[in-house]
Amino acid sequence: MRQPTELRLIGVPGMPEVKAGDALASLIAESVRRAGLRLVEGDVVVIAQKIVSKAEGRTVQLDEIEPGEVARDWAARYDKDARMVEVVLRESRRIVRMERGILIAETHHGFICANAGVDASNVAADVVTLLPEDADQSARSIQSELEREFNVRVAVIISDTFGRPWREGITNVAIGVAGIAPLIDYRGQLDSHGRPLKVTVIAIADELASAAELLMQKTAGVPVVIIRGFDYTARDASVRELIRLPETDLFR
Repeated sequence: MRQPTELRLIGVPGMPEVKAGDALASLIAESVRRAGLRLVEGDVVVIAQKIVSKAEGRTVQLDEIEPGEVARDWAARYDKDARMVEVVLRESRRIVRMERGILIAETHHGFICANAGVDASNVAADVVTLLPEDADQSARSIQSELEREFNVRVAVIISDTFGRPWREGITNVAIGVAGIAPLIDYRGQLDSHGRPLKVTVIAIADELASAAELLMQKTAGVPVVIIRGFDYTARDASVRELIRLPETDLFR
């Protein structure tokens, strides 16, 4: 990979409110053009999970949820909405921690995160969003449409906000990728003092997602960011490459 000397982050303003069934790639392309922007060869387009989930109809009306006994008991103990807890349980492959009013779950995708990715922010009251069923496929579909629209090769990252077990604050990470290798493996290369690197594998998809969040923020209304100038490996890829296998996970 060529070492970049400059990266540009370009927020795409003016994205409309996304609804179920919307052609998201077309909305992005229209917003890019309306802002006087364009996509160029090699751009990375980072898209907030929330608008992908909305377009794919991955929302739940809480007034349609009948919570079970586990959800009701736990919600009562910690003053939570039992309907929300029930949705989290349904979206979980397993519960990692369920104490002190905090639910950490492993999703059906294999992500370990708070509330199995179920989120009540930036949606109407009594509505929650779920993670896309297959964010890699969502990214591939958007990538294909954007490449057709602008006649250039691009990569797409779908990002979401995750907490971290050993540090305060939250960061954005990749939950779906298309057209970009999500990891850079430096193992076998030499450091600046000639010592071989043995364990250094960098999660560049997560780093790019986190960089994009500097413009997205939670309240800025900028759910799409173009990253320009990063020399990545373009190939078919999956976010599964970022998920640590159970046999190598010391904390599972």
